[in-house]
Amino acid sequence: MATPMLLKGGTVLVHDEQDHVHALKTDLLIEGNTISKTEDDILASSSTQIIDCTDKILTPGFIDTHHHVWQTLLKGRHGDDTLLDYFPKGNFTSSVHDSEDFFWGQLGGCLAMLDAGTTTVVDHAHLNYAPESSKAAIAADISSGIRSVFCYCPTPRTESWSPFKFSGHDMLPDWVMTTMKELASKAPFGDGRITLGLAFDALWMPKEVVVNLFTKAKDMGIKLITTHYVRSAIQAPHSPIEVLDSYGILDSAYLFSHTTNATPKDAALLLSSNSHASTTPSTELQMLGGSTAAFHPTLNMTSQCGVGVDCHSNNSVSIVSEIRLLLQHVRAVYNQKFVDKGVVAKKVNHTVEEAFNLGTIGGARAAGLSDKVGSLKVGKFADILVWDATSPAMVCAAQHDPVQAVVLQSSPKDIEMVIVDGVIRKEGGRLRDVDLRPGREMWGGDGAKGDVVSWNDVSKELVKRRESVQSVIEGLDMEEARKGIIQGWYINEEVIVDSA
Repeated sequence: MATPMLLKGGTVLVHDEQDHVHALKTDLLIEGNTISKTEDDILASSSTQIIDCTDKILTPGFIDTHHHVWQTLLKGRHGDDTLLDYFPKGNFTSSVHDSEDFFWGQLGGCLAMLDAGTTTVVDHAHLNYAPESSKAAIAADISSGIRSVFCYCPTPRTESWSPFKFSGHDMLPDWVMTTMKELASKAPFGDGRITLGLAFDALWMPKEVVVNLFTKAKDMGIKLITTHYVRSAIQAPHSPIEVLDSYGILDSAYLFSHTTNATPKDAALLLSSNSHASTTPSTELQMLGGSTAAFHPTLNMTSQCGVGVDCHSNNSVSIVSEIRLLLQHVRAVYNQKFVDKGVVAKKVNHTVEEAFNLGTIGGARAAGLSDKVGSLKVGKFADILVWDATSPAMVCAAQHDPVQAVVLQSSPKDIEMVIVDGVIRKEGGRLRDVDLRPGREMWGGDGAKGDVVSWNDVSKELVKRRESVQSVIEGLDMEEARKGIIQGWYINEEVIVDSA
């Protein structure tokens, strides 16, 4: 049993029933893996660890509702890429990773998220080249200490780079379903932190294939199913929201990643079915364009949206960075209408509190976990961030309006402590060492054979493996692969233009 922890004298950001956030000077008691009390002057037992939170802000851990966590070894290569550039350089280079690469990449991604204050992630794990691939990633999740909905993903797999071929029509071989059934029978993992979801994008497959897969998933106990939805000239015109509704299976289990340029019908179906969308500001603004689902200017979907990082190979893992970018972007778009008419707006569009909620309680709802995480409420899991309210970045802002301080002033450096499931994972501004042994319940590869490793150990392994993967990638023809993807996905090349 974990030692009880009393977080004493901090400013605790508490949500009310209308999702308004109140800053309360109070104590918070953690017993086991849950929040057991939030009240003034809690008396601690002799066995309780007391943590002085004077001049600290306590917030819920952030919820990342769409992320490809395995991609750590690919960081730094997509900053000037379009979506079509990303596919060969990102998605399909999973083929040059082995299970050890996936383990260390996944571990690096999890630890980076924890360092930046993300305590829960919906992982669209499109790394599934063999049964060991997903098992290695889950082992890393277990050892890292993060909370995850690991969305097992039947995915197109690269068969050849020259000529470039991928298995777009053979995404459900027997081993994929056998592994999914095996994982579902063993889930959850890591003392309950890691649950199993399903990620699947091939809704162009016959209706009976899609319905059968999703029905089997739910029968296995899977509660969250996620799929990409990008409405653009290079994507299929069919809305997956409309497709699933036409099949009679659209319900609250579904999380649609991106949902850019959604239609009024999409929004109506999303709201009526209580399904959700995940906006990923950095990649959407760079690679997709158009209107985001969260804070959409005309469609009222924000109440059923979360925010995700998508690809930390492209951008920061920080949810704060994403909600900040999104908030200021939609404000700029709103203001432009006034600029065009030679007038000014009386007030800004959307609030800091709304942005904060997208990364906390809104994200928890999108992940199907709002009864467990997303707010600092008695009975929920103890997934908590402790912020330094007197750091150079936060001082004065934190005392005046702690929500604004977190959303607009902070960086991961200001997070002194990260607690997940009642266990401290970051303390004194530094990640704690990681015990690899718990991950062995899932996967016994060489990466899991160590015992306790520091971040320094992990970073050295990541650098070594990045060099190995990069040496293979340098021998691949990305332009040939790009052409193969255009052909394989029947993309009309006439819509790919230099200017509009």
